[in-house]
Amino acid sequence: MIIYKYILKAHTGPFIFSAFTLMSVFLLQFFMKFADKLIGKGLSTWVIIQLVTYNLAWMLILVVPMSVLISTLMAFGTLAQNNEIAVLKASGMSLYKMLIPPIVGSIIIAGFLILFNNHVYPDANHAARILRDDITRKKPTLSLVPGVFSQEIPGKSILARNINRKTNELLDLTIYDRSDPKNISVVTAKRGELYFSKNQANLVLDLYDGEIHTSNNYDYKTYRKLIFERHKIVMNADMFSFNPTDGKNLHRGDRELGAAAMRAIVDSLNIIRERYQSEKDEKLTTYFLPNPNPSRNASYRKTAKFIYMRVGDKIKTARGSIRSSNSRLRSNYSRTNKYLVEINKKYSIPIACILFILVGAPLGTMTRKGGFGMAAGISLIFFLIYWAFLMSGEKLADRGILSPFWGMWSANVVLLVLGLYLTIKSAKERVTLNFEFFTKLVPKRFKAAAVIEHSQKNG
Repeated sequence: MIIYKYILKAHTGPFIFSAFTLMSVFLLQFFMKFADKLIGKGLSTWVIIQLVTYNLAWMLILVVPMSVLISTLMAFGTLAQNNEIAVLKASGMSLYKMLIPPIVGSIIIAGFLILFNNHVYPDANHAARILRDDITRKKPTLSLVPGVFSQEIPGKSILARNINRKTNELLDLTIYDRSDPKNISVVTAKRGELYFSKNQANLVLDLYDGEIHTSNNYDYKTYRKLIFERHKIVMNADMFSFNPTDGKNLHRGDRELGAAAMRAIVDSLNIIRERYQSEKDEKLTTYFLPNPNPSRNASYRKTAKFIYMRVGDKIKTARGSIRSSNSRLRSNYSRTNKYLVEINKKYSIPIACILFILVGAPLGTMTRKGGFGMAAGISLIFFLIYWAFLMSGEKLADRGILSPFWGMWSANVVLLVLGLYLTIKSAKERVTLNFEFFTKLVPKRFKAAAVIEHSQKNG
């Protein structure tokens, strides 16, 4: 039991470290991808925190399996590097028994991921989609440039010839108001301030020492001039304010639903597909298989002759109807496959955590390197291959070339076969992997420079 705790402890630190590192990488990638959509929109810090928090869900789904593989490679690589694996084998403990603690831990992690996939991940995806849509609809914050008309507010053109950046004071203002089609108003002011109302619903332009000139578009003789000491113009600021949407009644996609909800939808789609198929069969029977009860009288022969003379017209009439039925069946089949793929994915990715133990443990003992760099490099190669299998299987399943089950589980089957082979081979004999063949790809001048630098350091 002490040895089991020791092996499990050897995995815990690398797992936490690798998960934190990979999360940081994914977060950096997220900010680089969405920076242009967030900058300049005047979003509050809380809204940005919400967006990042919601997107942590899909990151966690990818990070946890990869962290399991990295931690397994690091733990068993360190144990092999320190000859602890050889000592444990000499004491009668096989590699299979050494795998018990990490496999038990991976089963717990897989169970957590399954629950997360069905209860947290869908709601987080749904909330993230709604928030992204709300942010997309929000226009950038109004920005005034000295000497340039701003057209960002519908019906109004605002010109500030000078702007005091320290006090946010606008100087020598001219505002053209075209919101009323009958009248055109031109407002001038020596100075003013632009700010949002307390509820962020309105944009207030507070003007001092100015004039309002109003003329009628249909009567050029009508003209009015008003001199003011202070005048406020209140404008709608909906386009500049962030208005969150209540997404309770919005439609959810396949990645925004749990497995139970998607199974219910699949059952409904299967019932609908059966109805579509029966309608299609009925049309085929009606249009192409006229088969009245045989009769020898003359009236039936005339009727049969008339039917077969008009069969060409019937085919033309039936073509559109049959095509419509086939289109509905294909659409139904595609939607069903899409939901079944997502259901299988919710279980196949967590199960991969267990299979990565079978791959990582023997590879760790073979490489005899416990560093993060080596483990991360090997893990990245395996995870990219696994993800390529998974994405290819998803595309093939969506197109109906593969069944949803094999589309999502084929990568796991490959991992299982590879893991069992490596585990059995490593348990029976001592195998050491070296990566000296990579050094052959390095140019000789770089090797010489490295040798000289090494000799100078040890000099």
